[in-house]
Amino acid sequence: MSRRSPRVALIALMAMAAIGAPGVAHAASVTDASSIYPPSGSCTTSPATVEPGGGFEFQCAAATFSSSEQVTITVTGENGAGADIGMVRFAITTASGTTASAEDGSIAPVRITLPQDASGTYNIAAVSSTSAGSTAAVTVSAPDGPLPVSGMDSGSLLGLVVGGGALLLAGLALGVAAILRRDRSRR
Repeated sequence: MSRRSPRVALIALMAMAAIGAPGVAHAASVTDASSIYPPSGSCTTSPATVEPGGGFEFQCAAATFSSSEQVTITVTGENGAGADIGMVRFAITTASGTTASAEDGSIAPVRITLPQDASGTYNIAAVSSTSAGSTAAVTVSAPDGPLPVSGMDSGSLLGLVVGGGALLLAGLALGVAAILRRDRSRR
């Protein structure tokens, strides 16, 4: 038996797994008719842009969820723990809360208030035990006044380039050493 036979067998096995996996996943989704896969964009925020400390409404369209089920709403973003969801404040990195879906599977508007130091984009997700749910986003507009300083100056960028170059050279040296060691052991 040659040394290549196990490699060929392994490659063939991996190829069969890659080709067969989507079929198995499809079969599982066909047999599980209780799961709901709503169209993208079935949840929305209004307005889509707010100021720091501002509030907005998050809601989901009909048939996003099953009738009268618990739905978890999660807010993720910079200082997302400071967000208030339906007047309940959470002290965790990502704020979340629950609400019940209506008879038609929709979620009535839920008021979410962002913290005073909010910035960037916040992703709001709604999921349940029977539905993949949907997401929506809200962007925090810059307050009036000077913009904060961010980014790197050229001095810190130079350090990053030099450090990256040193790591690349070290990796190449280890690779060459491994090749030389393998060649010596074959002789």
